[in-house]
Amino acid sequence: MILIKNGRVADPEKLEERRGDVVLKDGVIAGIGQIPDDGSFDSVIDAEGCVVAPGLVDVHVHFRDPGLTYKEDIRTGAAAAAAGGYTTVVCMANTKPPVDNADTLQYVIEEGKKTDIHVLPAAAISLGLKGRQLTDMEALAEAGAVGFTDDGIPLTDEGLVRQAIAMAEKLNVPLSFHEENPVYIKNNGIHHGRVSERLGIYGSPAQAEDSLVERDCRLVLEALSAGGAQKAGSAPGVGDAIVNIQHMSSRRAAELVRQAKSQGARIAAEVTPHHFTLTEDAVLRYGTLAKMNPPLRTEEDRQALIAALQDGTIDMIATDHAPHSPEEKSRPLTEAPSGIIGLETALALGVTELVDKGYLTIPELMSKMSLNPARLYRLNCGRMAVGAPADIVIFDPKARWTVEHFRSKSSNSPFLGRELTGKVRWTICEGRVVHEG
Repeated sequence: MILIKNGRVADPEKLEERRGDVVLKDGVIAGIGQIPDDGSFDSVIDAEGCVVAPGLVDVHVHFRDPGLTYKEDIRTGAAAAAAGGYTTVVCMANTKPPVDNADTLQYVIEEGKKTDIHVLPAAAISLGLKGRQLTDMEALAEAGAVGFTDDGIPLTDEGLVRQAIAMAEKLNVPLSFHEENPVYIKNNGIHHGRVSERLGIYGSPAQAEDSLVERDCRLVLEALSAGGAQKAGSAPGVGDAIVNIQHMSSRRAAELVRQAKSQGARIAAEVTPHHFTLTEDAVLRYGTLAKMNPPLRTEEDRQALIAALQDGTIDMIATDHAPHSPEEKSRPLTEAPSGIIGLETALALGVTELVDKGYLTIPELMSKMSLNPARLYRLNCGRMAVGAPADIVIFDPKARWTVEHFRSKSSNSPFLGRELTGKVRWTICEGRVVHEG
């Protein structure tokens, strides 16, 4: 039994913060309030000056396991997550082999059980991630898949997307879509604009993202219409979403999602810390460490993403944690793989870029990083309430620190050497301290 004393308890459901104590017992939150230390606790954590909040939930990580474990594996990925305050992560399916069958799915589940946090698997939407034929989604859901995604590869077959939406509705699980139409892209990972022109490459225009977001908003609305007036008359939240738009990067995509939500679409959206922090100019400074799919775009896009976080158009902050080796990232800009790691810097970037600059309060940030991600995957976590799971992050929102090393196997991050605000002090999962920093 653990007593957490003197903290600022952040409640993402009520969007409030209050000073108080928290008791963890038998894997759940047993009490919140003014609780004296009567000597009966196994340990007491003094959280003076810290925020006590639900453990973070990341719906978008790549642990590269099986098949690419020189970049990351489930054990090291989970350790990085715990260091960043995460108690639950959802792994993407683009491993080698992909998670399109029960055996590979079971491997991820069993390896996840060996870690200190909750590692949950998403399965592939299409067989072999080829975008031609649906996986046996029903069997995979029964075997433990919490959702479905071909992340890393866009689904260009509209008919297949319709089939996937229909099956997801039947199973009540979310689909997560990577929205980049390859028809418009010549060099992925770099925004088509001022910087790409300076570098002499074409890059990836926002139109590549916008076109697929527009299509999928339309398809979700068509599914809503087919569902009848009762469903159409409801006001769906993130926990009702059938489609999640991953790692949004453009202002037009944000507006399309906003419009679809206003019409009752069962849709959710996520943004990464790098997309609300950096712009295309980062490529000039950091090179391949600022290359990702979709790419960093303009300052106008960045500001639109922050506005979409503020008004609820974007429901979640997800890292798209994408480890790569130094050798891979040392290749020329047009040849290096896209993606950066993010689990260990995400919370601090949220505090530094969103809270300290007045865009979000801490409870609002926790709703984007704990409550709403949990709701998307219909998980019983992300809440700060008696009876909720004892998955907790305790962080000092005023502590300044410099990003110097990672628990991840990889270090491909443009934030190395940067001073950030907001330091994770303790991560607790199922009532056990799994990280102390």
